[in-house]
Amino acid sequence: MKIDFARNVALKVLYEINEKQAYSNIVLDKYINENREKLSRLDTKFISELVYGVITWKLTLEYIIQKYSKVKIKKISAWVKNILYLGIYQIVFLDKVPKSASVNESVNLCKKYNFKSANFVNAILRKVEKSDYEEIDGIDDNISRISLKYSIPKWMVNKFLEEYGEELTEQICKNLNLRPEISVRINRLKNGVADDFGKKTLLNDFRIITGTKNITKLDEYVEGKISIQDEAAGLSSFLLNPSSGDIVLDACSAPGGKTTYLAEIMENKGEIIAWDIYKERLNQVEENAKRLGINIIKTELHDATIFKDEYKNKFNKILLDVPCLGLGVIRRKPDIKWNRNEKDIEEIVDIQYKILKTCSQYLKSDGVLIYSTCSLLKEENELIIERFIKEENFKTVNIEKLIPTGFYKKADNNMIQFLPCNEHDGFFITMLKK
Repeated sequence: MKIDFARNVALKVLYEINEKQAYSNIVLDKYINENREKLSRLDTKFISELVYGVITWKLTLEYIIQKYSKVKIKKISAWVKNILYLGIYQIVFLDKVPKSASVNESVNLCKKYNFKSANFVNAILRKVEKSDYEEIDGIDDNISRISLKYSIPKWMVNKFLEEYGEELTEQICKNLNLRPEISVRINRLKNGVADDFGKKTLLNDFRIITGTKNITKLDEYVEGKISIQDEAAGLSSFLLNPSSGDIVLDACSAPGGKTTYLAEIMENKGEIIAWDIYKERLNQVEENAKRLGINIIKTELHDATIFKDEYKNKFNKILLDVPCLGLGVIRRKPDIKWNRNEKDIEEIVDIQYKILKTCSQYLKSDGVLIYSTCSLLKEENELIIERFIKEENFKTVNIEKLIPTGFYKKADNNMIQFLPCNEHDGFFITMLKK
């Protein structure tokens, strides 16, 4: 019995993600690097497809398993469950893989990891058809239908329905399953990037790169001419638009994409104080700054919820890209769907509000502050801002006219919610001034 090497690697990666809560991108990179000499380019691409496909569609895959299995999901052993995920994903979602190959290779894997369950896996996979997914459209209950059709937890679907309505919720959930293109930012401080480098996007500093997965190996990256950053993530720095010579605070800076973009906008003149609560993440900020030729960023290990009297009324501009649930970046990090739950909202909102209330005291009287998240829920966004301006002497600023046309967004009272789409992630931004 010969085991397909690529599928075996994918299975090991999924086991670590689903059973040991490993981060998908980290464990996937680890296994690919460890086996690079044995893997062709097509193998690597196939492994990535399988891993991210299964993580993205796990809820829907479990629904199909349960349709044909008399054994409850929780009772199925971990190896067998992940083998079923792999097999069903190939049958239902991959058009170029023959069903016979999906079934046979899954059975072979089961013989290796749990021999006694091979017949069980074989029996289920032979029953599975693409129509099992198509039948989900016939489910009457709206929340269940949307949840299973797009593999989004019910609590998230319910939240989206409350805030966006059915039509927009379906579009959001659909877009959260899109495979993102790789977006890079051109370093304004360095010349040498060709005019035809990548595909131009909505912001002049950004490009979409196709045809390569390992951007960090490109000469342009090594030489500090580009950074990897989603265009929506860069928009908060773009809108804050600090001037050369400003003193700027980035209170939640790591890993440094927004911080370094601020420095590039400032022409590397002035000062940026960059905080994070983890030293190793601040090291990333410093490494990125060095690669990009930036020397105005001063990193400090600090919790932004704790007031520092020395910085009161010090900064011209402040960026608060606060910790959040991250629902707007699910297309890049599908693990978020399974690692977050509704009870996390209260805790994260408390942190967000403390950061906003504390850091607003550092702003000069004529300064501006941007509050942003990569999330989609009002509790983390509009409701926090509404509460803040009721309690503090601040008002929102109309920045909608500064945003290039083409961004997928909805705006209300100067607060802008960017919705996930093919071009960019989901994001929230508002600007405040005293």
